Amino acid sequence: MAAPEESAVGRETVAHAFGPLGPLADLVVERLLVGDRVAASKFGSGKAIDDPAREEQELAAVRTRAFALGLDPERTAGFFQDQITASKLVQRGLFDRWAANPEQAPTTSPDLAEIRAELDVLTTSLLNELVATDAMRRVEVLRAEISADVADHLDELHRDALKTALQSIR
Repeated sequence: MAAPEESAVGRETVAHAFGPLGPLADLVVERLLVGDRVAASKFGSGKAIDDPAREEQELAAVRTRAFALGLDPERTAGFFQDQITASKLVQRGLFDRWAANPEQAPTTSPDLAEIRAELDVLTTSLLNELVATDAMRRVEVLRAEISADVADHLDELHRDALKTALQSIR
């Protein structure tokens, strides 16, 4: 089993998933783990989990970038919608956990603007990986999902979010 290493984001550690889609699954897991800090920021600041206007803005930008990269804009936007949905699944799960167990709630509220900058870097990496894996992705996504789950020892909340995050590329 691969040992976790420091992620590109700098705060999350992600092991290496197996197979040709392992790097894509690693980036998805990394994004899910960044969602923990998004949740902490929103929980501490009282911001809502849902932000439909921002989500549409991000998806429009992804469509434009996907077209420029030779990817299907709608399919790519679907993949990123899955990432947003998965992140909100994590955020809601953590909000529920913290409400039920206040002693586990974060005591600080990370800067959401800084986290969003990290998510922008991950978006670029994810788009590049989608380009690199376009031909084989549909065949290999299940193997990558399972190995990412095993390698990263995901709990049920993050495992469910991973399935959501990858559903559009199955």
